[in-house]
Amino acid sequence: MSTASPDRRGSTGFVDPDEPEYPSSDGKPMAESTTQFRWIVTIKEGLEALFADRDDVFVAGDLLWYATKNDVRDVMAPDAMVVFGRPRGDRRSYREWSEEGVTPQVVFEVASYTNTPEEMDGKRLRYDARGVEEYYFYDPESGDFEAWIRRPDGLQAVKGDGWTSPRLRVAFHAPRRKEALVIVRPDGRRFRTFGELSRDEAAARRIAEAERDRAERERRRRRRAERTAIQESERAEAERLRRELAQRLADAERMTREEADARAEAERRAREEVEARAEAQRLRIELLEAMLRERETGAE
Repeated sequence: MSTASPDRRGSTGFVDPDEPEYPSSDGKPMAESTTQFRWIVTIKEGLEALFADRDDVFVAGDLLWYATKNDVRDVMAPDAMVVFGRPRGDRRSYREWSEEGVTPQVVFEVASYTNTPEEMDGKRLRYDARGVEEYYFYDPESGDFEAWIRRPDGLQAVKGDGWTSPRLRVAFHAPRRKEALVIVRPDGRRFRTFGELSRDEAAARRIAEAERDRAERERRRRRRAERTAIQESERAEAERLRRELAQRLADAERMTREEADARAEAERRAREEVEARAEAQRLRIELLEAMLRERETGAE
């Protein structure tokens, strides 16, 4: 755990000058091995994700927990803890008297290679004395997993394998020796390590990039389709105009032919009329000439 400046702020951030200084660090490292650190972070972040939609659940990892006001020695630092009924948010330490006297209900401890059985038993007894409802201990080096649940006479051990937390609703599948603990959420998903989450994020990025590429290809395909549709529409319009022009030309040509036929018919009729008048005139002349000859013959 990294060293920080002394802290006298309550959960609201207000500094109480009448309180002694409550350090936000015990000067000890958060973890003594990468394995312990990985599991602390996995459990803490898994719990954060589990209650991400609840504002009345506070989750912390390796945070100093002060149980007694004015006694800075009465302090513990669970590797992970869950407090129901307290608002989530940042804190430099958890002080019960500033948190309406609410004791963390669920506590996790992840053993390191330096922890002794006597030390871990002592921690459990202190959590028991403080009223913790559920206590879970996991040793990633050996694979040992223990679950303790509060009964009327205090914390009592229960079979960890297959146990479902009454408070968290997560199930614990205790591993065989040297195998990793599996913590399963109510929705069936298990707590993931940072490495797995990172791989998931990398896979998600690849999927997102592939989806962006697919969307870009689809966008380009739609644009090509739109251009093709526009071109087809323009070609269809041009063809329609061509056909319309051809029809107009055909109509004009037809009208020209009809007009020519009408003129020819008019000219024919005019000729026939002229010829008829000429024929009538010729017949009149012939008649007159015949009448004149008859008169001349009668006169003789």
